[in-house]
Amino acid sequence: MSVHAEQKPWTVPALAEAKRQGRRLAMLTCYDAGFARTLDRNGVDLVLVGDSLGMVVQGHDSTLPVTVADMAYHTAAVARVLRQALLVADLPFQADATPERALDAAVALLRAGAQMVKLEGAGPKLEVIRFLTERDIPVCAHLGLTPQSVLKLGGFKVQGREEAAAARLLEDARAVAAAGASLLVLECVPTGLAQKITAAVDIPTIGIGAGPHCDGQVLVLHDFLGLDSGHRRPRFVKDFLAEGGSVAGAVRAYVEAVHNGTFPDAGHAYA
Repeated sequence: MSVHAEQKPWTVPALAEAKRQGRRLAMLTCYDAGFARTLDRNGVDLVLVGDSLGMVVQGHDSTLPVTVADMAYHTAAVARVLRQALLVADLPFQADATPERALDAAVALLRAGAQMVKLEGAGPKLEVIRFLTERDIPVCAHLGLTPQSVLKLGGFKVQGREEAAAARLLEDARAVAAAGASLLVLECVPTGLAQKITAAVDIPTIGIGAGPHCDGQVLVLHDFLGLDSGHRRPRFVKDFLAEGGSVAGAVRAYVEAVHNGTFPDAGHAYA
């Protein structure tokens, strides 16, 4: 039996209610039906079909080569089997370059089964967020280390350590929430800054390398299972398969650790 057989399927409004109640959200990436079924049956609250598939599934060095067609294909595969978890899908590189392009891409992903789309950055993306949400498309924002900006950032580095950069991230977080985002991923952000951002916005924050004070956590499936993705493993990654003994056990261990606040600890975060 599913560990959350009594849980109603997650909806966008339920995310805001979870924040108000102080309930932490457990999220994992997923790219196919087999893993999606296991995640869904073992308590994961949100599933992200991430453009990380470019690196862990397709073998690229970054997420940049991923297309809308790639995202729609994998989103549809995952959506077919989910019954409880809320499904989020990434808008890939430059699919959100203009509001109109973002709308076309978002419609394709929602038709494939996504319930929310995720996009990276603030600034010009604020117009995109407003454009989509005004057309009833839920949006998850993503700040901090934004992998689609890896060339501009000069690599995969912690963001917001300097005072000016931290102030800008806090301002951007408030801006994406004001523009209509329903969820905010914070990636590779110092723990103290992520805590300030979480307190400053009324939408849930989902951390990945952002410390324990976010409203939820996300990991890439292959990292969470200790699989070799061909890339250096970040310090925020924990191998839950070694702890859980099976894929289903690993999912349950991760969900429990996120829900009770024992993951991440200081060893899986940045000062």
